[in-house]
Amino acid sequence: MSSGADIERVGAGTFDHTLHGGSGRTTIQFHFAGEMEMPVAVQTWVLEPGASEGTHAHDRGGQELEEFYLVLSGEAEMHLDGTLHILHPGDSALCPPAARRGVANPGPDELRLLVVWGPPGAADFSGFGTYQKALVARGS
Repeated sequence: MSSGADIERVGAGTFDHTLHGGSGRTTIQFHFAGEMEMPVAVQTWVLEPGASEGTHAHDRGGQELEEFYLVLSGEAEMHLDGTLHILHPGDSALCPPAARRGVANPGPDELRLLVVWGPPGAADFSGFGTYQKALVARGS
């Protein structure tokens, strides 16, 4: 394509990976790994029933990372700083680097998550109408 745009199909380049001492099977698709220029990783995770990520934080040793989790399907048990939250499709969690976090699939169906992570930072979205409407909708 002349614009440099690319399409990635569901399941492309997936791999199994154990996260932060978690258990069970987690399959990851790291979208556009090595191609994306945004300073974030965008991944789809599929956790089989009973699988977990493992509790962790990303606040030291040059690994200061913020993480965003969006439940696409299934049910998630999200542990955030010692509090358990049950998340359903459409629910999301934002974890700053020092927050202790971990996600688990209590089953019985697979849990599918969109996970975006990268170094904390700021971007100016104020010129976009959707951003302005989002602030109003949030009461900001």
